[in-house]
Amino acid sequence: MFISAIEKLFGKDFGLNQLPGFMKTAGFMENMTGATGKPFNYSDAGGGGGLHPAMFWLANKVKDPSLLWVERSYLKTRKPEALVLDRLFPAIMLWSGGISIDKISAPKETIWLGNGKNPVAMMRTSWTDPNAIYVATKGGSVSINHAHMDIGSFVMESDGVRWAMDFGMQDYESLESKGIKLFGRTQDAERWTVFRLTNLVHNTLAIDSQHQLVTGHAPFIASSKNPAFMHTVTNLSEIYKGQVAQSKRGIAIVNKDHVVIRDEIETLGKETTIRWTMLTPADVRIINDHQALLTKDGKILTLDVGKLPNLKMKTWSTDPPKSYDAPNPGTILTGFEVIVPANTKIALNVRLIPGEKENSNPKNIPALENWKN
Repeated sequence: MFISAIEKLFGKDFGLNQLPGFMKTAGFMENMTGATGKPFNYSDAGGGGGLHPAMFWLANKVKDPSLLWVERSYLKTRKPEALVLDRLFPAIMLWSGGISIDKISAPKETIWLGNGKNPVAMMRTSWTDPNAIYVATKGGSVSINHAHMDIGSFVMESDGVRWAMDFGMQDYESLESKGIKLFGRTQDAERWTVFRLTNLVHNTLAIDSQHQLVTGHAPFIASSKNPAFMHTVTNLSEIYKGQVAQSKRGIAIVNKDHVVIRDEIETLGKETTIRWTMLTPADVRIINDHQALLTKDGKILTLDVGKLPNLKMKTWSTDPPKSYDAPNPGTILTGFEVIVPANTKIALNVRLIPGEKENSNPKNIPALENWKN
C-alpha cells in the first residue's frame, strides 16, 4: 500500500522494490500453499490461508500472472462474504493490471527455494492435480525470530491428505497469561518448555531425546528440480553439535510417485539413540519392525524404514504434558528409534509411499553425496 501510494505521488519507489528478496515474495507465498490448500506452517506460523491482494501488485510488477494461481483458486471457491471482509480487497481492481481470472495459468516450476536466514524449499508433482504430492522443508536456525526447534522438519501431502503436519504456533496469550516467558533465546529459555515448540514434536530428529541447539545454522547444500528425483539436502550438523559428529538430511520426490527422507549420521564416542518422528492426523498401525500404515479419509500411506538392527517402530502421544500446553486432538507422532554404536556412520532411509503400491527397496536410495544440483 505504501509503495503503491508513493509511486502515484512521486512517480518512483525510491528503490524500495529493489530491496533484496522483496520481489520474490509472491513466489514464496504461492509455493507455501500445498495441494490441499493448507500452508507450510513452520515455526510460529498459523495453519490457515487466505486471499492476499498484494499478490496482484507483485504479479503485475514482475509481469507473471501465474503467481496468482492460488489467489485464483480463492476467488473461484470462497464465498463473496468471506472475501469482502478483507479491507484491502478493493485494491485488486487497482493492482491486477486488468488481467482476467481465466487468463491466470498454472506455474511452470514445481520447486521453489529460498536461501535466506531461514532456508525453505517447497516441491510438488503438479499444480493442477488435487491429489499431487507436496513436500515442504526447512533449514535455518533456532535463534531466528519466532523460530521453533524445527530445523530439518517437513510437511507432506498426497491424495488430498496432509500426512506429515506441523502444529505451528500456540496462541501467545494462552502462554503469556500463565506467566510463560516466550521470547528467550538461550538454550534453557522457558520458551522450550512449551510442548509444540521443540524438535521432539516436529518431523525431524532428536538425539538421545535432547533439544536442538539454539546456536548454529543449517543450510541447503544441494537441490534439483529434476522431476525424476526432485530434492534438497540440508546440513544439520551445527544444530546437533556435541550430540553427533555429523548429520545431513535429504528429502526427495522420486518419479512423482513417493517421497524419500534420507538421514546420514555419524555418532560420537558413545552409543547414541536416534529418534525419527513424524506428526500426523492419520490413524497409525505398526505393521512390522520397519513399517507403519497410515489411514485417513479412505486413503493410505505406508511409512517404510527398511530393516535395520536395533530399530523399533513406535508411536508417541501428543497429549499436552503441562497445563499451559494447547490440546492436540486427533494427532499422533509416529516413527522409530534406533540405537547406534559409538563412532559409527549410519544411513536412515524412510519412504513415504501413497496408496497401494509395492514398497521399493530403501537400500536403492543413493548416498547424499550423489544427490547433485
